[in-house]
Amino acid sequence: MSGKAIKADLAVIGAGSGGLSVAAGAAQLGLKVVLFEKGEMGGDCLNYGCVPSKALIAAASAAHEAQHGAALGIAAEGVTVDFAKVMAHVHGAIAAIAPHDSQARFEGLGVTVIREAARFVDPRTVASASTTVRARKIVIATGSRAAVPPIPGLESVPYLTNESVFELTELPPQLIVLGGGPIGVELGQAFRRLGSEVVIVEADKILGREDPAAAQVVVDQLLADGVELMAGTKAVRVEAGPTLVVEDATGERRITGSHLLVAVGRKPALDELDLPVGGIERDRNGVVTDKSLRSSNRRVYAVGDAAGRGQFTHLAGAHASLLVRRAIFGLPVNADALATPRVTYADPELAAVGLSEAQARQRHGDGVRVEIFPFSGNDRAIAEGDTRGLGKLVTTAKGKVLGVTLVGRHAGDHIALWALVLSAGLKLSQVTGMIAPYPTRGEISKRLAGQWYTPALFSPRTRAVVSLLKRLA
Repeated sequence: MSGKAIKADLAVIGAGSGGLSVAAGAAQLGLKVVLFEKGEMGGDCLNYGCVPSKALIAAASAAHEAQHGAALGIAAEGVTVDFAKVMAHVHGAIAAIAPHDSQARFEGLGVTVIREAARFVDPRTVASASTTVRARKIVIATGSRAAVPPIPGLESVPYLTNESVFELTELPPQLIVLGGGPIGVELGQAFRRLGSEVVIVEADKILGREDPAAAQVVVDQLLADGVELMAGTKAVRVEAGPTLVVEDATGERRITGSHLLVAVGRKPALDELDLPVGGIERDRNGVVTDKSLRSSNRRVYAVGDAAGRGQFTHLAGAHASLLVRRAIFGLPVNADALATPRVTYADPELAAVGLSEAQARQRHGDGVRVEIFPFSGNDRAIAEGDTRGLGKLVTTAKGKVLGVTLVGRHAGDHIALWALVLSAGLKLSQVTGMIAPYPTRGEISKRLAGQWYTPALFSPRTRAVVSLLKRLA
């Protein structure tokens, strides 16, 4: 047992988005909170994920725009990429945000911060190298880490993950990306636009989770950017080089690059917690929890990536809010009912919330309606010379919104409206009644909703009613 002993109302393991939000909320409500973090404050999102990747993407977008303004009458010559300055921008963004997540700020809120790894020593006690905490409630907020597939030879070859790629000091000349999901696509496109030769290898489809028509818009841009895509291709083994030996329907092929980036997804970071000692069940997705985020140990909750319901920073924040309501105030909550949007920050962005068309048809059969509106019909997109993409609205036959997918410039900014529609149970008529500023890309949401009413609004029956009203007038 560790030396120093503390009794607390709440012990939080992990200082990422979810853990920090829980700790801040509980401390400001007057509870005694102890927060354990073995790595960097701010967790994966600040240090290895959301913030650095979006900073890198911003730099890559600036380079791309500078080189492709001819359609708008702008010709920029001699565009160069200073990779050292690009990475300085990336780390500058992290440094600018870091104070909000810092140890000093949370200690100022009254939280006891222990910068050590913690593990369970019994069902209501956690301990680190120096401290043992016995708490009324314990929150697991350890996030996730890059998943490394069991490919023969990989362990003997240096490779990058999202946790190490931002430490590069020189631009990779030839980058092999293993994984065609959001992380692989975002980073692959960014490095290509900064000057790397890039090949993305994916065993299934590129962005296979997303609506096929929307994913194809992104795929087309990746190809236009010069990214080599190898979908439906299995990684067989890794050899020195690094060389990735792959296999598809035509047989084996060898791909040699200067760097290998492994981006096949993430797994919950739970292995060091001694969960069985705490009486806590887990599965491959994370801690097994009920809809209130409580584990098999009634004193222990999990939030964010550790809770196995999705790996999004904004979801971790939402979990934290639910947990404060449930664990502290005893109010009923339902984590399974959250409408959680997701965004792939490629160019163009692909954003979605709710059910895809395929998922909706699987659940509701023929009682599904789909409306599609292209950005080629959006005046702002036309004015900007960028009409790539579309919006897709999926509803029941009676107009209940089941899901929405947007793909196009800044799609992630516009999906928030539909997250509100789903979470608040708003009607399509309320979206059509909204006044959208003109000209904006956000008008596509109103156009999708309005298009749903078009068949009824201009039907023969409606025309007959109008004709009758005209005569009566």
